[in-house]
Amino acid sequence: MTSLLDAARDLRTALDIEGAKAEAAGTPMTDAAVEMCKDAGLYGALVAKDVGGAELDAAESLDVFTELARADGSIGWVVMAGSTATAYFGSYCPDSFTDVMFADGVPLVAGQFAPNGTAAPQGDAFHITGNYSFGSGLEHADWAGSGSMTTPEEGDPDYIFAVVPKAEADIVGNWNVMGLRSTASYDYRIDSVVPADRTFSMFGFTRYRGGKHFDLGILHMTEIGHAGWALGVLRRAIDEAAVIARTKQRMTGRSTLADDPRFQYDLGEAESLFRAGDLWIRAAFAKAEESALNDNPDQALVGEALQATAWFTQQSTEALQKLYRHIGTTALRDGPFQRAFRDIHAGSQHAMVSPAHTFAFAEAKIAAAPDAAVDWD
Repeated sequence: MTSLLDAARDLRTALDIEGAKAEAAGTPMTDAAVEMCKDAGLYGALVAKDVGGAELDAAESLDVFTELARADGSIGWVVMAGSTATAYFGSYCPDSFTDVMFADGVPLVAGQFAPNGTAAPQGDAFHITGNYSFGSGLEHADWAGSGSMTTPEEGDPDYIFAVVPKAEADIVGNWNVMGLRSTASYDYRIDSVVPADRTFSMFGFTRYRGGKHFDLGILHMTEIGHAGWALGVLRRAIDEAAVIARTKQRMTGRSTLADDPRFQYDLGEAESLFRAGDLWIRAAFAKAEESALNDNPDQALVGEALQATAWFTQQSTEALQKLYRHIGTTALRDGPFQRAFRDIHAGSQHAMVSPAHTFAFAEAKIAAAPDAAVDWD
């Protein structure tokens, strides 16, 4: 057990309370919750040790992110997204920038890294312009991130990640949503000249610091957070449903939910999904990390981790829909189950858990298939 996991568990009740406060008030993650997570070092879970992070491996990170999302989906989302984005720049940028970025400890980074901007070369810098969405945690961030396509005079464009001080981002707002409400995942605009050392290439990056698992790249690192988050939200929802079932009796029901075989079946299916998904997710990330530690980072294994996470997240939405229908008006009202129900549906819309991963996974399976399904010789 890591010290960060201990810290996340110690904060469970407090973060649950702060998450409920933010939801009720319709505000971003509270200042108190941010400070608790900062002081505990949770934003540094994935960040390289050389710049002050914990540099947890996939299994340890999954534990931490699961625990945080179990306490509150929005808080878990903001911390996993912030830790991931900060880890990018801590590992893939040179000392000339990390000495600035991490001068006062692990900073908070928020933003969207889809290639929604353009980056025009200007000497040793890029003029980056773009409109971005889903800046989860931007309210409390130190840096705002962006993804852009370069516009070179010659040669092919490159897909680069960059950060600017949050003060340089024009925050638009526009976060009126069903779930993940207190992530404050605002729309924002960037129009800044960014020194080249504050950028790195999505596919042609250099690992300046951190372990070999950073060689697996952006998608692997990002998906760890999404996997842990989905595990935590489903875990909380199942546990809440089991507690509700002991006393919940619907007006048209003849007994409590605890005695309803239909509810029992769907609860058992949801618990089975959690346990199966947890095993596959952990095995997939472990195999990918092992390939990197053996100096052969295998993107096919990263693809399996992406699929494990996407499959689990999408299946979790269906499992919670079934439990929601059993629970009735109790699930309709504000409370932890309703929050989890809304959050899992919001999180299921993210590109990192989209059907694209399932198609890619199937295509890889077909491409690797032998001439005969079974070798009888």
